[in-house]
Amino acid sequence: MTLPFHHPLSSRSSGVLLHPTSLPGKYGIGDLGPEAYRWVDALAAAGQSWWQLLPLGPTGYGDSPYQCFSAFAGNPNLISPELLVTDGLITADTIAAMELPGGVVRFSEVAAHKRRLITLAYATWRAGTASPDIADAWEQFRTQNADWLGDFALFLALKQAHGGGSWLDWPTTLRLRDTRALSEACASFADEIAIHQFAQFLFYRQWDALRAYAARQGVRIIGDMPIFLAEDSADVWANPTLFQLTTDRRPQFVAGVPPDYFSQTGQLWGNPLYRWSTHESTNFAWWTARLRAALRQVDLIRLDHFRGFEAYWEIPAGAPTAETGRWVKGPQAALLTALRDQLGGLPLIAEDLGVITPEVDALRLGFGLPGMRIVQFAFGGAVEERFLPHNYENPTVVYTGTHDNETTVGWYAHLGAKERDFLHRYLQTDGREPAWDLLRSAWSSVAVLAVVPVPDLLGLDNTARMNTPGRPSGNWGWRMSAPLPEPILARLGELTELYGRGTIRSHARDASDAAGRGDR
Repeated sequence: MTLPFHHPLSSRSSGVLLHPTSLPGKYGIGDLGPEAYRWVDALAAAGQSWWQLLPLGPTGYGDSPYQCFSAFAGNPNLISPELLVTDGLITADTIAAMELPGGVVRFSEVAAHKRRLITLAYATWRAGTASPDIADAWEQFRTQNADWLGDFALFLALKQAHGGGSWLDWPTTLRLRDTRALSEACASFADEIAIHQFAQFLFYRQWDALRAYAARQGVRIIGDMPIFLAEDSADVWANPTLFQLTTDRRPQFVAGVPPDYFSQTGQLWGNPLYRWSTHESTNFAWWTARLRAALRQVDLIRLDHFRGFEAYWEIPAGAPTAETGRWVKGPQAALLTALRDQLGGLPLIAEDLGVITPEVDALRLGFGLPGMRIVQFAFGGAVEERFLPHNYENPTVVYTGTHDNETTVGWYAHLGAKERDFLHRYLQTDGREPAWDLLRSAWSSVAVLAVVPVPDLLGLDNTARMNTPGRPSGNWGWRMSAPLPEPILARLGELTELYGRGTIRSHARDASDAAGRGDR
């Protein structure tokens, strides 16, 4: 298989997986400010072509970026305090008083700090003392995003008014979106709605600037799109006919996967399932809008759980585990054809891990989508032949591991003697640097794109693991304590150049870029 001519992965390249929340910084969470620009500089200096992220939406249950309150909104916790100072929306003294200690993200504390900052920024804008260009940019943003912004802001305002509880527990008139009840809520919570809308404006203002800077440095962005949406989301609340819900808006069935090498009882995600017949009757208009919005944020999308488009695991609502379920046919080629025709192409990576059937492979190959390979799975865990590097095909994206895996050092420590011996013989290594052994294997393979998570670059154990599937809390909080050391960047750059995935290049920052990212 060869990739379509318009696909972004047109030549050998490499990149690094790091969610912005994991960047270092002074405010309790990585954000879109100076450290993000320094991170782009580091990627460019090491010859990397791609920065891969997890979903950028506002996180809900368990602080998971795969359980967001919206498929269209950005995460306000990523808003940079320094850049708010640059825009004249808050003062340097204000953010100095809001510094938080390093270490893992304490999400509730961070969210409270960011809410206060955004509220202050909104008050400053209303007072007319912010940068002059903000008013015009704000009005343009509201107009361009009117199809989702109002419902999302009202959803958050109502959620706040009801103690943060799920919309399924709201009064019936609000849960069922009675027109009069919604009008009264819009009037009652006008200020809160405006602040939530302004937070989205600030997020996209900062993200658009960072992405533009990355593009100037030759670094493109890979985003991540979950196939399913969180039950407690503005999208499900505002578009109930698109999902398999009862007349009372309760899910009839929920999503997950059967038992596999990640979990003995499967994974019970709990997301409501789509009513695909309704989507097809609109020529998949909602999905087209979702992809358009995502491609405003990123250059290439990892489509999570691609096999769910061919067939998905349907679990009765209320089931205790994912073991009870059945495979049901998905939209298959009809959805991908509509998206390709309306978007002019499919800039996607198909996440094809887990139980993959010939029908799933045929769907992926029929639309020219690269699949994924995990080097760890060649030696421990899945132990499938397709994960051995000598079996890769060119239009493949290879990872040492992902956000759902152990770090390579942690994984290697748990390998059995037989698996470890095979790894040593296959990679011709003594095992002293297992993460770099797997990185070299990925970089030297024929895969068109090779990606490594930052914990593997740093050789960290499972204390740096991002997520453990099936664990409801304690995930997503890992952060870098400092920027990547120069020797690691140099080593990564050398391997990148050696295996024809990029060229080490010097990196100069001009004054306008430095000012734009809040450098002092």
